[in-house]
Amino acid sequence: MTTSPGTDAIDHLRAIGREFHARSWSLGTSSNYSVVTCRDPIELLITASGKDKSALGHDDFVRVDATGRLVEGPPGRTSSAETLLHCLVAELMPSVGAVLHTHSVWSTLLSGTDLARGSVRIEGYEMLKGLAGIGTHDTFVEVPVFANTQDMTELAGRIRSRFAGLDWSAARPPVHGFLLARHGLYTWGRDLAEARRHVEIHEFLFECVARGRMLPA
Repeated sequence: MTTSPGTDAIDHLRAIGREFHARSWSLGTSSNYSVVTCRDPIELLITASGKDKSALGHDDFVRVDATGRLVEGPPGRTSSAETLLHCLVAELMPSVGAVLHTHSVWSTLLSGTDLARGSVRIEGYEMLKGLAGIGTHDTFVEVPVFANTQDMTELAGRIRSRFAGLDWSAARPPVHGFLLARHGLYTWGRDLAEARRHVEIHEFLFECVARGRMLPA
């Protein structure tokens, strides 16, 4: 089943790029964003590599298959090596319609300090209710942290192993996102609007956790 992204999806991704750049979540040419356009077989529309997210054009997107191989795109455009991680999320989580990757200050710092622990624990905040399936502040999430590497195949294998066996059909997803150490956040949603909200909620919560650790006991 294929859903054509048309210009609407591209325009929405361009708007997200402008917003995330303005909020210092996607500076320089960092970050990548994707929309699942087909499930059988899996295909994604994803930002082309090396593009300033504040100034994405209509030609700054390519279509890739489940292995990250280029299916369609303007001449000279390629996708990021991290495309494989978007493909993995789409494969593991059948309800996912969009994946967003950002490089904020707080996610970069927390992912480094909490790497040895293996996750960032966020507990007791009202804003947790902004994550899909959470209806109370009286809960917690553990955002997994993975050591960063330039070997995307190896990294995808580690993520796959850690997420294997989780129930992605539950009303509350077992994981709403993950961090790459000293790198940034990957999160997703049933559609682009939910994925965008999950970025915003995570970023608020990361800042709360990080600033809270700076306060006197």
